[in-house]
Amino acid sequence: MSFEVTMLGTSAGTPTAERNLAGIAVRHNGNVLLLDCGEGTQRQMMRFGLSYMKVNAIFITHLHMDHFLGAIGLIETMALNGRTEKLVLYGPKGSRAIFNKKDFLEIVELEEAGAVADFGEFSVSAFIAEHDKNCFGYSLKEKERLRFHEEKAHAAGLKGQMFREIQEKGEIKIGKKKILLKSITYKQAGKKIIYTGDTAPSASVAKAAKGADLLIHESTFAEDKKEEAKEAHHSTAAQAAAVAKKAGAGKLLLTHISGRYRDTTPLLDEAKKIFPNTLIAVDGLKISV
Repeated sequence: MSFEVTMLGTSAGTPTAERNLAGIAVRHNGNVLLLDCGEGTQRQMMRFGLSYMKVNAIFITHLHMDHFLGAIGLIETMALNGRTEKLVLYGPKGSRAIFNKKDFLEIVELEEAGAVADFGEFSVSAFIAEHDKNCFGYSLKEKERLRFHEEKAHAAGLKGQMFREIQEKGEIKIGKKKILLKSITYKQAGKKIIYTGDTAPSASVAKAAKGADLLIHESTFAEDKKEEAKEAHHSTAAQAAAVAKKAGAGKLLLTHISGRYRDTTPLLDEAKKIFPNTLIAVDGLKISV
């Protein structure tokens, strides 16, 4: 089972006619998560074929309104539709004071980096981003999976229910021969997605993104606005690409695009010069990882 990422909002600060405010939906084996929830996120979910009633967790990166305001309306809509299933909202310190209390809503305030939530086949952890105080990014990582070396397994005589039996017992006897599970299996690393939220180029982000299959990095400005980006604690496309290169990421997805860039070609071009496997997000873009 892979992660399915849907970009619900890709604009920075204010919406545009083409781009909603920050929001990403991630689906994985029945779980639906939101990474940030800018104003209008619930409508974007309707547009792009996602049920907001199936969301079971929301992860807010920081308490600037363009990243969390949509969660207020979304939670109210869930209540109006009779939601009873638990919804957990994770966010920085101060989150509890913002959201209305509901019987189904649990709010977890984060004060430091580290493990956040376990969803069985994958987990979510937080890392420090450099934008505002109490600002986090999130790492979604699948757990290692045990895989069979098919040729070795079949050569050893395994078939049918034997595969389940050897997984449960760790070994199986075929005739007079004992087959050990570890002799015919290997561990496959899980997929990893990193979402930065708003951040200046940061060593902590590069560390968190080490070996990520997909790095979703903010890219508010082009390189000619580097000083403006520095003052606002944001990143340029080239800086995001440098982080992806340093981290050894598989793919870079630029998002959080300033409304001044109706043509995003300059952003994409400057990033690709540093990190060729770069895409620039648009609302509704879907990526499987």
